[in-house]
Amino acid sequence: MAEKPVAEKPLSTQELEFRTKDDIPPAAVLASNNEHLLQHYLSFELKDDEWRAHMDRKVTRKIDFKLMPMLGLMYLLNFLDRSNLAQARQGTFEKDLGMKGTDYNLATSILFVGYLLMQLPSNLLITRIRPSVFLGLAMAIWGLISGLQACLQNFAGLVACRFFLGVVEAPFFPGAVMLMSAWYRRTQLGFRIAVFYCGNAVAQMFGGLLGAGVLGNLNGSHGIAGWRWLFIIEGSITVGVSLVSAFILPNFPGSPCKWLTEEEHAYAQWRIAVDSHEADDLGAVTIKDGLKMAFKDYRMYVFLFLQHISLLTQTFQYFFPAIVNSLGYGKIESLLLTAPVWFATFLTSLLVTYTSGRFHDHAWHIVCLLIVACIGNIIMIATLQNGARFFAMFLLPIGAYSAYEIIVAWVASSFPRPTVKRSATVAICNMFGNTATIYGAYMYTDGPRYVAGGAAVAAVCLLVAVTAFCIRIMLKRQNIQLDKSEQEQIANGTAPSSIPGYGFRYIL
Repeated sequence: MAEKPVAEKPLSTQELEFRTKDDIPPAAVLASNNEHLLQHYLSFELKDDEWRAHMDRKVTRKIDFKLMPMLGLMYLLNFLDRSNLAQARQGTFEKDLGMKGTDYNLATSILFVGYLLMQLPSNLLITRIRPSVFLGLAMAIWGLISGLQACLQNFAGLVACRFFLGVVEAPFFPGAVMLMSAWYRRTQLGFRIAVFYCGNAVAQMFGGLLGAGVLGNLNGSHGIAGWRWLFIIEGSITVGVSLVSAFILPNFPGSPCKWLTEEEHAYAQWRIAVDSHEADDLGAVTIKDGLKMAFKDYRMYVFLFLQHISLLTQTFQYFFPAIVNSLGYGKIESLLLTAPVWFATFLTSLLVTYTSGRFHDHAWHIVCLLIVACIGNIIMIATLQNGARFFAMFLLPIGAYSAYEIIVAWVASSFPRPTVKRSATVAICNMFGNTATIYGAYMYTDGPRYVAGGAAVAAVCLLVAVTAFCIRIMLKRQNIQLDKSEQEQIANGTAPSSIPGYGFRYIL
């Protein structure tokens, strides 16, 4: 077995042969600071493709089982606690708190003020605190605040609760994406983010059913209004799950790991290093340097804009029961009618994100899905005919939600390590992207046709499609430049291992 090389020592003939044979970074470069891990990495490079494929499936299954069910459940509850105002509104919620005019819009948007303020700090902290502890604690606090909304007596108290709910919910989404990107290869990430983000659609579906059940059967029980029971039940479930999550969620691959064997743990780290062509060292870069690297990368600003306008196409979600109610059904029936719409969205999301990963494509999937969402908005504002409008109700989330899942995966997979830079980039894109929800909450105020909001969102859908296409062109040119640069350096006698990020290419 080769000895651990020092920085100035050239690669051995055998190590260069690994590059020629398998086109992967030499393990001596990726794990040169860890002798034990180095031995595993060198052994993996000597294995054949069949062994690697078998090990990859085995490790992926274990990661899926350990990570995805809990993250999916946590996100379901995260979004349920965030969006339950839409269900509470179908009861006596606004009347009991003395709300009028655009008070509901303010209560919806104020959550995202707190949410945005905490995005970046929380996602930098997760690189220094164990994700299992950090995310579990955040979940317990937001569940408690959500449940305490049942005690509200006035609108001012609601605004305060929603602001702080946003603050404590902020760490979860970017932190979860960060954790997934640390465990999955880029081609695997899109589908996993879709499964995770489907918690959003399931929350909408489950929230409608739960809201209908609670408002229809518990209203007045023990002298408590139905909307108060809704907050009590959902908050209690969230706190209960948070206590379990801290023991189930894994930490980053570089941390001690008892649920994988030593070989599997080493392989999990090796395959991510090979995929990104860079080792994922949590302590390699300071938070300050990681932030500087993120802000200096112009691609971050392009993706930030894409994520922002994409989230603007989803603002209908906080008014969805009211939009469905415009079909002429009662409030309880409207809540029930949202369930099949979100179930269809759930299935579509799984399909398109699978094909996106399978064919290594982001841009064309996004373009097609946003055209679907655009058509849905046009139908909604063009007619009051029930059949057509109910069909449009399906197109809105199927297009906008499914596209956003692919966009999140695109962002997470387009920024090489170090971890702190990637964490900062994901958080910044999510933070500024979500500013769309602050003013977007005021777009749907002219029911039942919602002409102004629907027309504006239809135009934004087309803008998202055009932006995704332009990003594809930009990244394609970057890949061509990377090809040319590496070929020139190798022709000049530079060893591949000494070329920063050798082999990394953007997924279009």
